[in-house]
Amino acid sequence: MSSKRVFDLVVGLPLALVSLPILVAVGLAISFVDGRPVLLRQSRVGAREIPFVMFKFRTMATGVPVVAKSALASDQALYTRLGPALRRSSLDELPQILNVLSGDMSLVGPRPALPSQHDLLELRRKKGVEVLQPGMTGLAQVKGREALTLSSKTRLEALYLRRRSAGLDLLILVWTLRALFASRGAY
Repeated sequence: MSSKRVFDLVVGLPLALVSLPILVAVGLAISFVDGRPVLLRQSRVGAREIPFVMFKFRTMATGVPVVAKSALASDQALYTRLGPALRRSSLDELPQILNVLSGDMSLVGPRPALPSQHDLLELRRKKGVEVLQPGMTGLAQVKGREALTLSSKTRLEALYLRRRSAGLDLLILVWTLRALFASRGAY
C-alpha cells in the first residue's frame, strides 16, 4: 500500500465519520425538497484514464446532459432548488469521500474529468497528469476552481505531479477549507 493511500485512509476515515451527519442531513434535505434521486452516479476518468463511478449529491434537474459545467447554459432551470447552494458550498462533492475510501479517488489530486472532456484529457496527457489518482480537491481547486482556464488547471496539476508529498497534500487540504469558506470560483 502506497504512502498516499495510507494518507487517504488515515485522514479520510475520520473525515467520513465526522461528515456522516452532514451527509445524512443533506441527503434528507434533497429528498424532501428536490425528490429522488438524491445521489448522482457519474462515469469519470480515473488514474491512467481508467473509468470509475463517482458519487455526488444531485444538484441538476433530471434529464440535464452530463457535460462539463462550462458547456451548460447558466439557466437556473437546469438546477434543483437546493443545487446552487450545494454547489456554492461544495457540499455536493461530499459523497466522494466514499470514492476515496474505496480507492477510486484520493483526497488530493486533479479533479476527475468526464469522459466527454476530450480537451482536458488531451492537455493532461501532454503534461503526464493522467497517471495521478483524481482527488476531491487539488491545487487547481484552491487556486481558482472554475475561474481557471483548462491550460491553467493542467499547469497546476503538472506542478502538483512534480512536487507531490504528504506535506503538500496537507497544505492543499488546509487551503481547501479556506477556499470553501470564501466560496471562491464555485458554482
